[in-house]
Amino acid sequence: MAKITRHDVSPVLSGAIEYHNFVFLAGKTAPDLSQDVVGQTRQVLKAIDEALEGHGTDKTRLLQAQIWLKDIRDRDAMNKIWSEWLPEGGAPVRACVEANMADPRHLVEIMVTACR
Repeated sequence: MAKITRHDVSPVLSGAIEYHNFVFLAGKTAPDLSQDVVGQTRQVLKAIDEALEGHGTDKTRLLQAQIWLKDIRDRDAMNKIWSEWLPEGGAPVRACVEANMADPRHLVEIMVTACR
């Protein structure tokens, strides 16, 4: 059986899981919740870049993304930042939905899966 490696484990989730050559990241949220959805999206994407790099991969290897927005009307603003961040021709499969957030100050949360 292939080894499953869990990182940053808490009682309710792992921050990342490595399995075969796949890296599954937990949802990322912005640390500075005073910013609007554009600022929070930039923070989240920076955190994703850092986490992927820490696991030996990067955004050119994205396979899947799940995006939760507090207000779906922020989709266009978030998509602008998302599209600028993605490598050309490298968009993953994706879902983007409106959701109640655990902290109402969170405007966006993004979870990705990548390969090495």
